[in-house]
This record gives sequence, structure tokens and C-alpha cells, in this order.
Amino acid sequence: MRTTANPEEELRRLFPEMVEWRRHLHRNPELSFQEKKTSAWIADRLRGFGCEVREGIGGYGVMAVVRGALPGPAVALRADIDALPIEDEKTVAYRSSVPGVMHACGHDAHTAALLGVARYYTDNRAALTGDRVLLFQPAEEVAPGGAVAMIADGALGGVDAVYGVHLWSPLAFGKVATKAGPLMAAVDDFYIDITGKGGHGALPHQTVDAIVAGAAVVQALQTIVSRSVDPLQPAVVTVGSIQAGNAVNVIADTCRLGGTVRTFDEGVRKLVKERLRLIVEQTCALHGAGMKLDYREGYPALVNDAREAARFFEVAPRLFDREQVEEAEPVMAGEDFAYYLREVPGCFLFVGAGNEACGAVHPHHHPRFDVDERGMLVSAALLIALADDYAGSDKTGRGNGAAEPQPAG
Repeated sequence: MRTTANPEEELRRLFPEMVEWRRHLHRNPELSFQEKKTSAWIADRLRGFGCEVREGIGGYGVMAVVRGALPGPAVALRADIDALPIEDEKTVAYRSSVPGVMHACGHDAHTAALLGVARYYTDNRAALTGDRVLLFQPAEEVAPGGAVAMIADGALGGVDAVYGVHLWSPLAFGKVATKAGPLMAAVDDFYIDITGKGGHGALPHQTVDAIVAGAAVVQALQTIVSRSVDPLQPAVVTVGSIQAGNAVNVIADTCRLGGTVRTFDEGVRKLVKERLRLIVEQTCALHGAGMKLDYREGYPALVNDAREAARFFEVAPRLFDREQVEEAEPVMAGEDFAYYLREVPGCFLFVGAGNEACGAVHPHHHPRFDVDERGMLVSAALLIALADDYAGSDKTGRGNGAAEPQPAG
């Protein structure tokens, strides 16, 4: 069920504003847990549209409710609003004005697209079935993330289903994709501090070389996936940082390693954590070095509800040519949208944003990252179609259930 005969036409009318909003956000990025001005700016736009607005949800999160004239379920739609600590190297008029901070993952476009959805729904609430709960979430990029705090503050109170999109530069503009079940990986990080005994580089027998111990740990960790994990189960163990020493003729007494673990299955996740701990402990002991392991469990795997993924494959071909609708391959990147999917049924989607013609060729988190802004139109149309289809197919008789954020617990 659609709220009007042609939402795509209305979104095209709103598109110039969506581009303006996105470029404003791109010029004025804020890091995770620091999105104070961004949050206020979003809330001002939403109030101007006529939404009911709650600020301070889960920190700098914003929650808006558009109440339909017709009874029905409450459907939540989510966008993330934070930027990354990366210097913007693009030569465009909307380049970041904040040194060392930029929207290098598309969150500015996610936000602008959801603002377009908000405007569309407020303009058409007389034909709207149920409520639409619009979640503008802070701190997606940094664990523990903003989703957990928003949920604790009641952002999903009364919500029956939830959808979110990610503009995805590896996917060509015009394509949309998702899959049932696991789509994005669980994300854990680890930091290993190795303590040896420093000394002169010419007298290694009088030392305990922290770098040698660290190198052995790095090598040994590679056996976790190759020799401990079921070959049919995806897993990644990456050491991305090693810091030790400051002179060529001095044996370092400390070495710090940092890395990440990516898994889909919770059993594999537990196995990798335990194997990593044992390898670090025993390898350092073998070299006579001390160690301290800081293992930080992050976002769980993002698992799409099977029925809501099926809804995507029913709805998307009505909007786009069938060849534009794809089943996504799982990716080892993480997303804290996973927490919403643990609470209510829903689906997370990839919307193509890559296009060589407009310079959208760089990967996410790259200093020259950009998107084909028309992906915002695709995102907004898809979110509306999914939400309206859910509301139109809902047979439970549920009313407008998202009146207020619910208290934690």
C-alpha cells in the first residue's frame, strides 16, 4: 500500500532539497558522540516539516514520529549521522570545512534521504496507515555505537518493524541488494601489550625482545582461521597496527599490537576469542615476555529477518527493473543496525552509490569518498515502499503504537 499514487514523483520534487541538506552536512561533519550541532540541525528541519520530535535519544540521537490518519502498525526507519576522523581530499564545493573530519561513509546522504522521507510523510499523513518512526542515530562508527543507547532510551517502544539502508559505493548506482540471514559481520577489536626487557641491539642475549615476541604473536594468530575455524564458516583475524621501538640499535622493551576479528556465527566468535587469548599468552611466555590482552566485543552480526528480506524482493522489483535487484553477498564489515534487528523484525539494505561519471569510485573511509547523490532518491523510495507494504499487509489490528519513547528496562 502506498500513501499516494506516486511517491517517486514527490521525492523527485524534493530531491534538490535533499542534495542541499546532504551537502550542508558534508561541509559540517561531526565525529561519533560529538554530533551536537548536527542533531540540533536535524531536529529543526523535522519540526519545520511538522513532525513530533524528541532530542537527546541515546545521546545526540533524534527521534521523529509521523502519525498516520489511518490505524496501523508503527514502522521505524533509521539513518546514521556521524562522520569519521579523516581529512577530506576532494576538490568539490561541499568539501568538509572541518580539518581532519569528513563524511567518508555516506551518513550525510543517509540523513538527507531520511529527511526527505520525513517531509514526504508529513505532506501525506492523511493517507498514511499507522505511524512512521524516524531514527537519526549518532555514533554508528565507534563501538559501543549509538543504537544500543537509543534502544535503551525507548526508540523502539511500540515499533513493529524496522528498516535501514546503506549507500554502498562498491555497488553501481541503480542497483539495490540485500539477503536473508547474516549480511554483515560481528566486529571485535583487540589490543595486546607485550612487555620484554630492553637493551643494546648488539647484546640481544641480555634482553627479552618485545618486537620478536610481537612478530611471533602476529604469525601465530594467522593459524586461528586456517587451523581452528571450520573452513565453511567465515572469519577474519587481522593485526592492523604494531608499535614498538624508536632506534635501530636498541632492542625494544614494549610492543603494542592492535587488530580486529570478524565473524558471523556466535560459536565461531567465541572460539576465535579463546584461541586468540591462548596464543597470545603462550607465545609471549615462550619468549619470556609479559602480556596484557584487551579484547573488546563490539557489534553482533547483522542478521536480516527472513520475512522482511523476502518483502524486499517482492517490493523492489515494483520500483526498479528486475535486473537492478540483487541478492547481496555477505560482507565482513560491521553495522550496529544489528541491535535493532535483535529487537524487532526488519531488514538492512544496500543501495548502489558508485558511479565513475561523478567521481564516486573510492571505497568507504577513503579521503576522496563520495556518492552518486541520486542514490538518496533510491533509498527514500525503497524505505517508503517497504514501510507502506508492511503497513498494508499487517493483519494484527495494531494501532498507532509509537506514541512515546519507552523508559529503559
